Amino acid sequence: MIARHRWSLPLAVGACLIASIASAGETCEPAPPVGELVALALDRSPSIEAVEERLAASREMVAPAGALPDPMVELVLQNAGFPRFTVGSMEMSMIGPQVRQSLPYPGKREARRQSAQAVVAVRADELERVRRRLVVEVRTLYARVFILDRERAELDSARELLDLLAETAVIRYGVGGTEQEAVVKAMLEVSRLAERADDLTAERALLVAGLNRLLDRPGRQPLGEVRALPPVEAPPLPWEQAALAASTEITIARSAVAAAEKRLDVARLDLKPDFLTGAGLGLRGGLEPVLTLSFGLEWPLWRRTKQEPMIRAAEHELKLARAELREAEAVARSEAARLEADWQRAELQIVRYREAIVPQTSAAVDAARSSYLTGRGDFSTVIEDFELWIEARVELARRQADRYTVWAELQALAVETETESGAGSGSEE
Repeated sequence: MIARHRWSLPLAVGACLIASIASAGETCEPAPPVGELVALALDRSPSIEAVEERLAASREMVAPAGALPDPMVELVLQNAGFPRFTVGSMEMSMIGPQVRQSLPYPGKREARRQSAQAVVAVRADELERVRRRLVVEVRTLYARVFILDRERAELDSARELLDLLAETAVIRYGVGGTEQEAVVKAMLEVSRLAERADDLTAERALLVAGLNRLLDRPGRQPLGEVRALPPVEAPPLPWEQAALAASTEITIARSAVAAAEKRLDVARLDLKPDFLTGAGLGLRGGLEPVLTLSFGLEWPLWRRTKQEPMIRAAEHELKLARAELREAEAVARSEAARLEADWQRAELQIVRYREAIVPQTSAAVDAARSSYLTGRGDFSTVIEDFELWIEARVELARRQADRYTVWAELQALAVETETESGAGSGSEE
């Protein structure tokens, strides 16, 4: 009677804690495929909309950049007998409208239009960069949620085994077959699993909120369980040339160089004079009207303090753009090398975990549990092997997520953005 009282309370506590883990890890509807979330983000993202509006604004500036300056209309009074009003009584006195039009030097309008068009190209490349980075963020967050959901699933799978270990420890303690330490450690492990489950819930909520931000929907909108990541394949190694050919950072830098070259062309053409034309009609009352025509030049007289410094500034901007292009190329090469190393490591470790570590931890925990049940093993060893058993499965999911994230970054670096077909339905098990 006393012995039963000694272990019934710990067993009840263990049952309550295990039940709490079970309720925390309840199954739910599967999450939408990541391809659907990517498409939704591309369609609804405020950041993409903002860049699209910037691109639309730059397109609207192309036509004005190549347009003629606005004409100037003025009313001119020429009064020969001032202060008397003599229009109509003196031949030199007249009143009437005059129109003046500035005509840029040949080639200036086209150069300015091309300069504005070059800005459009930069904005278009920036839009593609934002789209690709958004896709990477969605895929990365999805992969991180997958890790947490897999860990939750592993904790759920471990409930039955842990329940059996805890009950065994309590029973053996009740009959004097083991020390109280085993019971305490069993209860401690139950508590730690409950702690991990609570942490997973909080961390997952943060990740889902971040994903909802990218999808432009309420932060608390739930996301179903991510049960698998879509199978992915990477192009043959090496990836450096693909990165140099398709990197949006390089494309933007190249467009920036082209835009800087166009600005320099505009600055150099500003050394050329612009033309001024005008026409006017002078009304002289009862006398015949007078037609006046004018032609002039807007001469860059202060070129040393105005046009030439602007040319030098444009030359510096061109050198800056070319340096940034070289930097973008260096970064792309470095990123390609990093992704190659990360991909190879993830592939290697996934194989190692699937073929070696996961089966070995399963065998270890089975052996330790059998030894303990027969009275030949130590309960601490059982708990240690149990923790390794869980960690191995969680780490496998983490390695799978790492590989998927590398693939997502490679997509952003080296190939055009695309959505996965049936993403999430493939199994990474």
